Amino acid sequence: MALTHAQFQDWLDRYVAAWKSYDPQQIGDLFSEGVEYRYGPADDPVVGRDAIVADWLSGKDDVGNYDAKYEPVAIEGEEAVARGWSRYFEPDGSTLRDEYYNVYLCRFDSEGRCTSFTEFWMQNRDFARKAREKIAAEAVAAAQSTSPVG
Repeated sequence: MALTHAQFQDWLDRYVAAWKSYDPQQIGDLFSEGVEYRYGPADDPVVGRDAIVADWLSGKDDVGNYDAKYEPVAIEGEEAVARGWSRYFEPDGSTLRDEYYNVYLCRFDSEGRCTSFTEFWMQNRDFARKAREKIAAEAVAAAQSTSPVG
């Protein structure tokens, strides 16, 4: 199958819609039966459509606190590359709490279902720094609370 720009953009839009809805049918419709889905390039894949649906449903984001936009970058036959962003918001739905920049490597079958998906992501530097600072502060507080007073 020679994937077109429009077909890949449609798939990416349906991917975002499925992530937002957590509808098992919408999620499953994106992928082939034997798909391999990697959350990172070095990760072991989640294998199979049903396993991906179950995996997505086991780690739901709060409804309305997530947004994303992805666009095709390159297409060669049935292989495609996209780039975009994912944003996570506080419960108020408007205060940004985290942001990621993503690249997706995808392969598709003749029916337009993804057979291989690999995500490369990078957290926004400001949010990554804040997360490291929070972890360090919590570690210091924990160490101080267990230290003998002397």
